[in-house]
This record gives sequence, structure tokens and C-alpha cells, in this order.
Amino acid sequence: MSGAASILPFILMFAVFYFLLIRPQQRKSKQRNSMLSGIKKGDKIVTIGGMHGTIVELTDDSVVLRVNDSTKITFDRSAINTVSSSSAAVSSATPVMVKDEKAEEIKG
Repeated sequence: MSGAASILPFILMFAVFYFLLIRPQQRKSKQRNSMLSGIKKGDKIVTIGGMHGTIVELTDDSVVLRVNDSTKITFDRSAINTVSSSSAAVSSATPVMVKDEKAEEIKG
């Protein structure tokens, strides 16, 4: 009985470390890996160093960013901190003006 009582604090301490440190870190790592695998051309990103740019080229381990009209910089894929806007979100967010010719014909 005294052997189990002496092991119990270690088990509780491991459980606390697991739920407060190990599990959240694994979840954060999984989210980061899915974010890095989901980037594509046209995404606007921010690097770990704070450089903002748009992805022009992608390889398995590097990314070429366009930071202004004439400057392109190559970074490791692991240097990406966040994706600030996705190219799909940008294209769907811009409204397209469609001229309704039938409405003009009826009025005119």
C-alpha cells in the first residue's frame, strides 16, 4: 500500500504536465504543419522575421516571396509564421460587377 502511495504523486504530476504542456504543444505543432502544407501561390504571408510578401514560387522546402514589384526573396518554408490572406479568399472576396443589359433595354 505504501508503494502505491509513493507512486501516486508522480502519476498526478505526469498527468498535469501532459494536459498543460505536452498536449497543447502537440496540437499547436499539428496546426502549424497543416498550415505549412496548405500554402499555395498567391497567398500573402508573414515570415518569422516579420517580412510580408506574396508567394510566387513553391518547392518542398523553400518559398519565393514577392515583397514589392521588383524584389523577390527566397525563404525556407519553415520560416513562414502566418498566412495573412489566402489567394482563394482574396479572389472570392472581390466582387465582380456584371452589367445587366436586359434591365437597360427595358428602361431605354
